Amino acid sequence: MGRSDWRPFVYGGVSACIAEFGTFPIDTTKTRLQIQGSRIDGELVATRYRGMLHALLRISTEEGIRALYCGIAPAVLRQATYGTIKFGIYYTLKKFVCPPGQETLPRNVACAVTAGVISSTIANPTDVLKVRLQSGRGKAGQSVLDAFLTIYRQEGVKGLWRGVGQTAQRAGVIVGVELPMYDWCKLYFISNGLPDAASTHF
Repeated sequence: MGRSDWRPFVYGGVSACIAEFGTFPIDTTKTRLQIQGSRIDGELVATRYRGMLHALLRISTEEGIRALYCGIAPAVLRQATYGTIKFGIYYTLKKFVCPPGQETLPRNVACAVTAGVISSTIANPTDVLKVRLQSGRGKAGQSVLDAFLTIYRQEGVKGLWRGVGQTAQRAGVIVGVELPMYDWCKLYFISNGLPDAASTHF
Protein backbone atom coordinates (compact mmCIF):
# COMPACT_ATOMS: atom_id res chain seq x y z
CA MET A 1 0.00 0.00 0.00
CA GLY A 2 1.19 3.51 -0.74
CA ARG A 3 2.23 6.07 1.79
CA SER A 4 -1.05 7.99 1.58
CA ASP A 5 -3.37 4.95 1.58
CA TRP A 6 -4.28 5.53 5.23
CA ARG A 7 -5.96 8.83 4.40
CA PRO A 8 -9.31 7.49 3.14
CA PHE A 9 -9.62 5.46 6.36
CA VAL A 10 -8.99 8.43 8.66
CA TYR A 11 -10.76 11.07 6.59
CA GLY A 12 -13.80 8.83 6.17
CA GLY A 13 -14.09 8.18 9.90
CA VAL A 14 -13.50 11.79 10.95
CA SER A 15 -15.92 13.26 8.41
CA ALA A 16 -18.60 10.73 9.41
CA CYS A 17 -18.24 11.67 13.09
CA ILE A 18 -18.50 15.40 12.34
CA ALA A 19 -21.57 14.86 10.16
CA GLU A 20 -23.17 12.78 12.94
CA PHE A 21 -22.89 15.68 15.40
CA GLY A 22 -24.57 18.05 12.98
CA THR A 23 -27.47 15.82 11.98
CA PHE A 24 -28.11 13.88 15.20
CA PRO A 25 -31.18 15.89 16.39
CA ILE A 26 -32.87 15.04 13.09
CA ASP A 27 -31.99 11.38 13.58
CA THR A 28 -33.44 11.46 17.10
CA THR A 29 -36.75 12.89 15.91
CA LYS A 30 -36.84 10.31 13.11
CA THR A 31 -36.39 7.50 15.64
CA ARG A 32 -39.12 8.87 17.92
CA LEU A 33 -41.51 9.15 14.97
CA GLN A 34 -40.71 5.62 13.82
CA ILE A 35 -41.38 3.94 17.16
CA GLN A 36 -44.50 5.85 18.28
CA GLY A 37 -47.59 3.69 18.14
CA SER A 38 -45.48 0.51 18.27
CA ARG A 39 -44.99 -2.01 21.04
CA ILE A 40 -41.53 -2.16 22.61
CA ASP A 41 -40.91 -4.85 25.21
CA GLY A 42 -44.68 -5.39 25.39
CA GLU A 43 -45.45 -1.75 26.12
CA LEU A 44 -47.26 0.53 23.70
CA VAL A 45 -45.37 3.71 22.81
CA ALA A 46 -47.80 6.63 22.81
CA THR A 47 -48.34 8.64 19.63
CA ARG A 48 -47.17 12.13 20.61
CA TYR A 49 -45.73 13.76 17.49
CA ARG A 50 -47.43 15.03 14.34
CA GLY A 51 -44.30 15.39 12.26
CA MET A 52 -40.58 16.10 12.22
CA LEU A 53 -40.77 19.77 13.24
CA HIS A 54 -43.40 19.12 15.91
CA ALA A 55 -41.27 16.29 17.36
CA LEU A 56 -38.15 18.46 17.33
CA LEU A 57 -39.88 21.31 19.17
CA ARG A 58 -41.73 19.11 21.65
CA ILE A 59 -38.67 17.05 22.60
CA SER A 60 -36.53 20.16 23.10
CA THR A 61 -39.28 21.93 25.09
CA GLU A 62 -40.36 19.06 27.34
CA GLU A 63 -37.09 17.17 27.72
CA GLY A 64 -34.48 19.80 26.97
CA ILE A 65 -31.97 20.24 24.18
CA ARG A 66 -29.82 17.46 25.65
CA ALA A 67 -32.56 14.94 24.85
CA LEU A 68 -32.00 15.59 21.15
CA TYR A 69 -28.43 14.37 21.63
CA CYS A 70 -29.30 11.38 23.82
CA GLY A 71 -27.38 8.48 22.26
CA ILE A 72 -24.74 10.66 20.60
CA ALA A 73 -21.85 8.72 22.18
CA PRO A 74 -22.69 5.33 20.59
CA ALA A 75 -23.63 7.16 17.37
CA VAL A 76 -20.17 8.73 17.13
CA LEU A 77 -18.59 5.42 18.10
CA ARG A 78 -20.60 3.79 15.33
CA GLN A 79 -19.40 6.30 12.78
CA ALA A 80 -15.82 5.94 14.00
CA THR A 81 -16.03 2.20 13.31
CA TYR A 82 -18.57 2.02 10.48
CA GLY A 83 -17.24 5.02 8.57
CA THR A 84 -13.60 4.00 8.86
CA ILE A 85 -14.20 0.34 8.02
CA LYS A 86 -16.55 1.23 5.15
CA PHE A 87 -14.03 3.42 3.37
CA GLY A 88 -11.14 1.11 4.21
CA ILE A 89 -12.78 -2.02 2.82
CA TYR A 90 -14.11 -0.23 -0.26
CA TYR A 91 -10.79 1.22 -1.39
CA THR A 92 -8.88 -1.94 -0.46
CA LEU A 93 -11.26 -4.14 -2.48
CA LYS A 94 -11.04 -1.77 -5.44
CA LYS A 95 -7.27 -2.25 -5.56
CA PHE A 96 -7.76 -6.01 -5.83
CA VAL A 97 -10.56 -6.11 -8.40
CA CYS A 98 -9.96 -2.91 -10.38
CA PRO A 99 -6.51 -2.51 -11.99
CA PRO A 100 -5.40 1.14 -12.35
CA GLY A 101 -7.37 2.86 -15.09
CA GLN A 102 -9.82 -0.05 -15.45
CA GLU A 103 -12.52 0.85 -12.94
CA THR A 104 -16.06 0.01 -13.98
CA LEU A 105 -19.34 0.95 -12.34
CA PRO A 106 -20.44 -2.68 -11.69
CA ARG A 107 -17.12 -3.47 -9.98
CA ASN A 108 -17.28 -0.34 -7.87
CA VAL A 109 -20.87 -1.08 -6.87
CA ALA A 110 -19.94 -4.65 -5.88
CA CYS A 111 -17.04 -3.37 -3.74
CA ALA A 112 -19.26 -0.72 -2.14
CA VAL A 113 -22.10 -3.13 -1.31
CA THR A 114 -19.60 -5.54 0.26
CA ALA A 115 -18.03 -2.72 2.28
CA GLY A 116 -21.42 -1.51 3.48
CA VAL A 117 -22.62 -4.95 4.57
CA ILE A 118 -19.40 -5.85 6.42
CA SER A 119 -18.94 -2.49 8.15
CA SER A 120 -22.57 -2.22 9.28
CA THR A 121 -22.50 -5.78 10.62
CA ILE A 122 -19.40 -5.05 12.70
CA ALA A 123 -20.84 -1.76 13.99
CA ASN A 124 -24.35 -3.09 14.71
CA PRO A 125 -24.01 -3.13 18.54
CA THR A 126 -23.36 0.63 18.54
CA ASP A 127 -26.42 1.13 16.34
CA VAL A 128 -28.57 -0.85 18.80
CA LEU A 129 -27.26 1.27 21.69
CA LYS A 130 -27.93 4.49 19.77
CA VAL A 131 -31.55 3.60 19.03
CA ARG A 132 -32.23 2.42 22.59
CA LEU A 133 -30.95 5.70 24.05
CA GLN A 134 -32.62 7.85 21.38
CA SER A 135 -36.00 6.25 21.95
CA GLY A 136 -36.04 7.43 25.56
CA ARG A 137 -36.63 3.89 26.79
CA GLY A 138 -33.43 3.68 28.83
CA LYS A 139 -32.86 4.86 32.37
CA ALA A 140 -32.26 8.57 32.88
CA GLY A 141 -28.57 9.37 32.86
CA GLN A 142 -27.65 5.87 31.72
CA SER A 143 -24.16 5.69 30.26
CA VAL A 144 -23.19 3.85 27.11
CA LEU A 145 -21.43 1.18 29.16
CA ASP A 146 -24.48 0.73 31.41
CA ALA A 147 -26.76 0.42 28.38
CA PHE A 148 -24.38 -2.08 26.78
CA LEU A 149 -24.24 -4.23 29.92
CA THR A 150 -28.02 -4.07 30.38
CA ILE A 151 -28.65 -5.36 26.87
CA TYR A 152 -25.98 -8.04 27.26
CA ARG A 153 -27.34 -9.28 30.59
CA GLN A 154 -30.99 -9.27 29.55
CA GLU A 155 -30.72 -10.37 25.92
CA GLY A 156 -27.25 -11.84 25.52
CA VAL A 157 -24.92 -11.35 22.58
CA LYS A 158 -27.84 -11.75 20.16
CA GLY A 159 -29.43 -8.61 21.59
CA LEU A 160 -26.46 -6.53 20.45
CA TRP A 161 -26.90 -7.78 16.89
CA ARG A 162 -30.68 -7.41 16.82
CA GLY A 163 -31.83 -6.23 13.40
CA VAL A 164 -28.40 -6.82 11.85
CA GLY A 165 -29.91 -8.33 8.70
CA GLN A 166 -32.04 -5.29 7.93
CA THR A 167 -29.24 -2.91 8.92
CA ALA A 168 -26.77 -4.67 6.62
CA GLN A 169 -29.22 -4.66 3.71
CA ARG A 170 -29.88 -0.95 4.17
CA ALA A 171 -26.16 -0.16 4.37
CA GLY A 172 -25.46 -2.26 1.28
CA VAL A 173 -27.97 -0.25 -0.75
CA ILE A 174 -26.86 3.15 0.58
CA VAL A 175 -23.12 2.54 0.26
CA GLY A 176 -23.64 0.79 -3.08
CA VAL A 177 -24.96 4.08 -4.45
CA GLU A 178 -23.00 6.58 -2.34
CA LEU A 179 -19.37 5.62 -2.92
CA PRO A 180 -19.50 4.66 -6.63
CA MET A 181 -21.38 7.89 -7.39
CA TYR A 182 -18.82 9.87 -5.41
CA ASP A 183 -15.98 8.26 -7.38
CA TRP A 184 -17.77 8.76 -10.69
CA CYS A 185 -18.43 12.46 -10.00
CA LYS A 186 -14.87 13.01 -8.80
CA LEU A 187 -13.35 11.40 -11.91
CA TYR A 188 -15.77 13.32 -14.14
CA PHE A 189 -14.78 16.69 -12.67
CA ILE A 190 -11.06 15.88 -12.75
CA SER A 191 -11.26 14.70 -16.37
CA ASN A 192 -12.91 18.02 -17.23
CA GLY A 193 -10.05 20.10 -15.90
CA LEU A 194 -10.66 20.49 -12.17
CA PRO A 195 -7.69 19.71 -9.89
CA ASP A 196 -7.63 16.66 -7.65
CA ALA A 197 -7.94 18.90 -4.58
CA ALA A 198 -10.18 19.29 -1.54
CA SER A 199 -12.47 21.70 -3.40
CA THR A 200 -13.20 19.05 -6.02
CA HIS A 201 -13.92 16.41 -3.39
CA PHE A 202 -16.48 18.72 -1.76
